[in-house]
Amino acid sequence: MKKILTCILAVFGLTSACGQKNYEDVNVNGFAELIADTSAVVLDVRTADEFNDGHIAGAVNVDVRQGDFLQKAKAVLPTDKTIAVYCRSGKRSANACSQLSAENYKCVNLEGGILAWIDEKKPTVK
Repeated sequence: MKKILTCILAVFGLTSACGQKNYEDVNVNGFAELIADTSAVVLDVRTADEFNDGHIAGAVNVDVRQGDFLQKAKAVLPTDKTIAVYCRSGKRSANACSQLSAENYKCVNLEGGILAWIDEKKPTVK
């Protein structure tokens, strides 16, 4: 019985450890504070068309849905700075954060994406 219980606990431990995300989610105000610090790089992972419709000032655009996302992102993102990532609603940026974090980038994801940003009346540029 002890062996069975030990195995079950081990499986749960491994499952929860593998399921942990390795980036931070922040709300609009936390994201705004982060990007006010010039040591953070703002990354917009939406399509080029979405980016051109309006984005956060100073953002770099690399579409996470493209097959070469990691290659392009690694070419333009420094590894020694925090990467502040956003998309439309927060789902694509969470995916991008997971991929980049696996490559040893420190990432922060904007909860609710640019939709939340706009709802809070934060500025965007075209």
